[in-house]
Amino acid sequence: MGSTVGDAVTPGHASSTRPGVWLTDALLVLMAVIWGANYSVVKFGTNLIEPLAYNGVRTMLAAVVLAGIVLAGKNLPRPRDAMALLALGVLGNGIYQYLFVEGIARTRASDAALVVAASPALIAIVSRIRGVDRMHRRGVLGIVLSAIGIAFVVLGTTQTGAGGGPSSPSVTGDFLVLAGSACWAVYSVMLKPYTERVSGMQLSALTMIGGAVPLFIVAWPSIARTSWSTMPILGWSAILYSGIFSLVVAYLFWYRGIRVIGPTRSAMYSNLQPIIAVLVAWPLLGEVPTIWQGVGAAGILGGLVLTRQ
Repeated sequence: MGSTVGDAVTPGHASSTRPGVWLTDALLVLMAVIWGANYSVVKFGTNLIEPLAYNGVRTMLAAVVLAGIVLAGKNLPRPRDAMALLALGVLGNGIYQYLFVEGIARTRASDAALVVAASPALIAIVSRIRGVDRMHRRGVLGIVLSAIGIAFVVLGTTQTGAGGGPSSPSVTGDFLVLAGSACWAVYSVMLKPYTERVSGMQLSALTMIGGAVPLFIVAWPSIARTSWSTMPILGWSAILYSGIFSLVVAYLFWYRGIRVIGPTRSAMYSNLQPIIAVLVAWPLLGEVPTIWQGVGAAGILGGLVLTRQ
């Protein structure tokens, strides 16, 4: 059975001492790097083609790759679990991905990452309501410290874009990303029981298929009118990165984290995303960071350390 935040309060049995937990921590850091860079990649790609077309193709690409891997294996999950995971996928990989990409297309990459940084708090609230995780005092303090850090980062990014223009923050885009984060929080907590009895690869494939199929259907008109033959190589590279690394590789790391250390602790690693996103968006998109973002980054990292103690 995977450990949860509640396991950490048992004296002498901290979950961080269990085999494989530190490997999980390392993989979650790598996941944050992949997802942090993905904000700039998606922003770049949606500047070349319609966001809906970009999203429909990348999610279907991920679904096909994952389905091929799973079908090559054996011991598929029981039908009841498979149907439940397909349904959850509509929320976590359909509605969420739609809101996520549409939001990034309407705001700056670093702004979107900062809004998504609210996910750990949302997941903690949903987890507490459903009785999945229990937070000790250090965990609560870590979330508060991270929230303060995020506030500083938001302040710095808002000041950077205060001049207006195409790179300025969009309230509509931020709202779409925040709504997507709420969907992701509910999805992550509801997914926890299935991580105990379904392999990460099967879980990832079923939930991705559940979201990709309806999203592809909705995106089809945009896909059909896109001139794919004139797409530059960097555009195809963006789709491949967002489809394979962001939706296949990083998702497998995420599901392992949910199983081993629980959804709330795993979600704290997403607080690394704004830092990575800001650093990547600086040279690639010209979104210059500020001193406030540096102060905020320190708070985010401090909160993550407290939560993992």
